[in-house]
Amino acid sequence: MTRSFDVIVLGLGGMGSSAAYHLARRGRRVLGLERFGPAHALGASHGGSRLYRQSYAEGESYVPLLLRARELWEQLAVDSGREVFTTTGGLIIGPQDSAMVVGSVRSAKAWDLPHEILDSAEIRRRFPTFSPAADEVGFHEREAGVARPELTVSVHLDLAAAHGAELHFEEPVLRWDVDAVGGVRVVTARETYMADRLVIAPGAWAPQLLADIGVPVRVERRVMYWFAPEGGTAPFEPERHPVYVWEDRTGSSIYGFPALDGPNGGAKVAFHEGGAPVDPDLLDREIHPEEVEEMRTYLRTRIPTLAGDLLKGAACTYSLTPDEHFVVSAHPRHPEVVVACGFSGHGFKFVPVIGEILADLAVDGTSRHPIDLFDAGRPRTADA
Repeated sequence: MTRSFDVIVLGLGGMGSSAAYHLARRGRRVLGLERFGPAHALGASHGGSRLYRQSYAEGESYVPLLLRARELWEQLAVDSGREVFTTTGGLIIGPQDSAMVVGSVRSAKAWDLPHEILDSAEIRRRFPTFSPAADEVGFHEREAGVARPELTVSVHLDLAAAHGAELHFEEPVLRWDVDAVGGVRVVTARETYMADRLVIAPGAWAPQLLADIGVPVRVERRVMYWFAPEGGTAPFEPERHPVYVWEDRTGSSIYGFPALDGPNGGAKVAFHEGGAPVDPDLLDREIHPEEVEEMRTYLRTRIPTLAGDLLKGAACTYSLTPDEHFVVSAHPRHPEVVVACGFSGHGFKFVPVIGEILADLAVDGTSRHPIDLFDAGRPRTADA
């Protein structure tokens, strides 16, 4: 006998776990399906830390979503008793006319967000780990911080289950389709399920499961590095060192974090650009010596003491749309299906509010949040 639910959530990483929680909290009968284990390290929702900022260079329309995400993270901390988010302050460094600095200023002014512009001397005085060039500036905001990805996913899963969601792990989905008499059918390696609505949040597996949504998703490999700072982690402690994004004159950038995990945990840094296209099932998880040296070379003139011994590295995936905006909408051909994919390397900071939006779309067919930018039917860019 085929089992039925109100909503099936396919994929229980950052977005899917949040959607399962919000749906279950609203009293829906939820089935969550995940091809791997809970809070796994095989996709994009891992690596110990994700950067949160409010003055969003990628577009002013993201700001209200970021403000709501912060509220939901604070509530998640209360409901779970876990430290899922830490405020550290944040610094965007680059030439005054760089895209990140200009865009951050624009968003801050549009939404009246508190911020400061620091010259290179003031950056060095306040944050002596950084060595900016004389013509570089810093955009500083107090409310930036760190979200904990594995912990956030685990807490969302725990709370979803506490509200009655049925969560299945190590159960890959073979196919899904819309039933002729209404509803959706999901076939897994174990069983067939029916539901009124389906939420698909497949992460790097979007090209396989959502090839027909009209927005191409390209998956690329990225590497995260944890270095032991020369002289110890004390200058990199969260009370003294902000999260940061540093854009150079070529438009390339790194992002990084304080030493969040004590004196033996190092400080994490990564390149935002430059990955190679990959099949997520064949992702190269080895961290190669030339990759480590490339990062060290980049750090030596910018954050010199961070270019110490490599403690560990980890490969992850970016799922990129042509315009690098998300896809969060009803499926263009199946209104019973809601999709969330293509988060383009900047999505995790939105996890709590994306889950809320997915629940809105699955239950009501609409959301009070501004999501037109994320519609699967939006105009295609020239390189799409």
